[in-house]
Parts: sequence; structure tokens; C-alpha cells
Amino acid sequence: MKTHRRGRILGSVAAISVAGIALAGCTGGPGTGGNGGGDGGGGGGEDDNVVTIYGTISGTEAELLEESWAEWEEENGIDIEYEASQEFEAQIAVRAQGGSAPDLAIFPQPGLLADMATRGFLVEAPEAVKANAEEYWTDLWQGFGTVDDTFYGAPLMASVKGWIWYSPATFEENGWEIPTTWQGLKDLTAQIAEETDGPPWCVGFGSDAATGWPGTDWIEDVVLRQSGTDVYDQWVANEIPFTDPQIKSAFDEVGSIILNPEYVNAGYGDVQSIGTTPFGDPATALASGDCLLHHQASFYDGFIVDAGATVAEDGDIWAFITPPFEESDGGAATVTGGGEIVGAFDDSESTQAVQEYLSSPEWANSRVSLGGVISANKGLDPANASSAILSEAIELLQDDATTFRFDGSDLMPSSVGAGTFWQGMRDWVNGTDTDTVLEQIESGWPSS
Repeated sequence: MKTHRRGRILGSVAAISVAGIALAGCTGGPGTGGNGGGDGGGGGGEDDNVVTIYGTISGTEAELLEESWAEWEEENGIDIEYEASQEFEAQIAVRAQGGSAPDLAIFPQPGLLADMATRGFLVEAPEAVKANAEEYWTDLWQGFGTVDDTFYGAPLMASVKGWIWYSPATFEENGWEIPTTWQGLKDLTAQIAEETDGPPWCVGFGSDAATGWPGTDWIEDVVLRQSGTDVYDQWVANEIPFTDPQIKSAFDEVGSIILNPEYVNAGYGDVQSIGTTPFGDPATALASGDCLLHHQASFYDGFIVDAGATVAEDGDIWAFITPPFEESDGGAATVTGGGEIVGAFDDSESTQAVQEYLSSPEWANSRVSLGGVISANKGLDPANASSAILSEAIELLQDDATTFRFDGSDLMPSSVGAGTFWQGMRDWVNGTDTDTVLEQIESGWPSS
């Protein structure tokens, strides 16, 4: 998630302070005691009861974020000042190097957190955060905040990726079946294109400085489903390079849909319009019926609701998970997903208290109950989710039988995951051949 991928982006930068909000009632909960102060790193190691947080969550989602912790602030006498930026990936390093880092950062990519940790900018997570992580998060999720055996931060929110959004009524009217295999999805695509005499899919890669990330999600879904977990893990670690035939095959499979002018870009233009279409815009085309298929994560239900459609199995829009390459026996799901990690640049008492609260089920239930997001926190009640699709996504994350892999580009070093991979996807839809794109993406890997 790539957090900016989840938030309904209403502006490029939002600086929000929740100081002085008077609220009735108190939540109490964890994070109230702290673990002792410290000189800290950047962003104000002194404990002045003001904690600054920097991240990519903006617009409506930023307002809900501040609402989620407002009562806790009031009870604990801590003022959380949140600032959002769609230039986060570039600016967090600049701020850290310049001595103006925030107290806490919400990292949308574990790979970027690892970069900052190995460069000595982050402080180790306090014991209370470690305890929450061990109790409420799986070993897999704890690992996303661990660098060289040191635990730096607990997860925050999450998403399940690979949903295919569609109109149940339109499918029923035309007799179209939900596919159970990847080939079935391609066959359905061809069928809809022929019967409607138009492209079924709408695709948008646009996301300001992060343009291209929705394309990486497509590739990751197919690598996992086509080649399996071992290849996926080796690819993420660069033990299998982008130029490997297995990765090229995933590009070819995705390209058979999104590079085909007969299949995209419904409501927006040709294949090249993918790169200039903001990733949130296809929600409008789905709601209007101009687009019949769209690939996007669980958070997209919020965009669809904003576009005026209902999200339900018997509503205007619903979704199914990208199917496997081979027929499934109806067993456990295999999915990709994303999330954020909260890392600290100082260890003041107030900073540690906020970091602890954000790792707790109390915060997870507070935020999820406000709508639009989910978490992999095991203390989260799925009933608090704001829609059926989000409840289903939470259950997938909490099911021990689910095979889950974190978004590959988010795990890669930022020079690749937030660099050449994003750029490569932009070049690809603009006509650059696959072999050239794969070589260019691979060149982003650090030499050591």
C-alpha cells in the first residue's frame, strides 16, 4: 500500500494538526506510560508532548487518521501533528539527512524503512511496541519492520491486493461467469470485448511522483500465481532478476490484457492513456458502467462509494480475487497485499507512547471502525469494517491458511521498488519493449 495508493488523494500536501480538539469520553488503552526519554535522533528528541508524524496518507484519509487518535490524544495530553506528502519517498531521506526528520514516519514500503534503518536514521522500537507486535501481528508481518535482526517498527494498516471489480447486475444480465483461472479471466475479457464491441478494462497508473505503482501490483499478482512463492521470494531478493524468463512471462501475461488496445482503456482512451489516468479515476467509470473490469486493492471500495456506487455482492459493484493459473480445489487463498510500518527517528517518551498506541488493537479498531481501511492486527474485529469486501479482506489476512506475500516492490530497495520498477511500468505502457524495460528495472538494484 503504498499508502498513497489507498488514500483518496485530494491534495498533494496536507499538514494537519489536531491540537486543541475537545472531545467527550476517553479511550485509555496502551501507549499511556511510555518507556523513558532519550536524546533521540532527528525530529525533536526533546519531550515537549508534541509528536510529529510524516506520511503519504492524505485528503479524506488523513482526516480519518487524525480522528482515530483524537480521543487518545485528549486523555494522554499529547498533541500529534500529522503532515502528508505525495513526495514522501524522496523527502523523508532529505529531511533525515538535513536533521529535520519527523518523530515518527509511516513508511508505505518496508524496503524504504530498511534503507533508513541501515543508514542509521531510525531508532529501535521500544519494548512495549515489540510486545504488541508479538501478541497481535504474525511473524511474517513483524518481519516487515525488522532489519538485520533489529525490530524498528510495527505495522499499521493493510490491504489485500488483486481484487477484480465488476458489476454483478451486468454480469448476470449478460450471462458472464466469474472466472476460476487466469486463462478464464483472459477468455472472459475476450468475450466481453466481442459482445460489447468495446474494451472491458479501465486502468490507471497515475499517482503523481509515484505514477506506475498500480502496474507493479499486476506483475506481482501474476508472478505469485504463475510461478509460486519460492520464485516470488527469490525475485523480491533479486536472487532471480527481472530479466529471468519467469518474470518476463508474468509481464507477457499482464501485457496480454493491459497492452491490448481492444481491452483497454475503457472510458479514457488508448493503451498510452493508462500512464496519465489517475489511479482513482476508474472508480467513476465503474460506477457509470463505462468500465466493466478493474484490478485494484481492497481499499478501492472507498473510491467506488465516493463515485456514487454501492459495494456489495448484490449491489452496484463487487469484486473477486485474481484467479490462480490452475484450477483451485476451493482451498486457501493466495494473495498479495500491502501495508505501512511506523518507524521512529527519536525515542522521547511521548514518541514511544504514540508508537505503542498505533501498534495496538485499540487503535486498529478505532481506525477501521471509521471506514475505508483494514489492518492485519489480530486484535481487530472484522465486524468493525465498513463494507463486506473489507470484512472479507480482514478474514483473509487473519486466516492462518492464507498464503500471503507483501507487495514485492515495497520490499525491494527503494531505488528499484519506488524507482526503476515504477518508471519501467510507465515506459512499458508507453510502448517500450518488454526486454528493454526489464533490463532497465534490473539496473536499479544496488551493486552491493
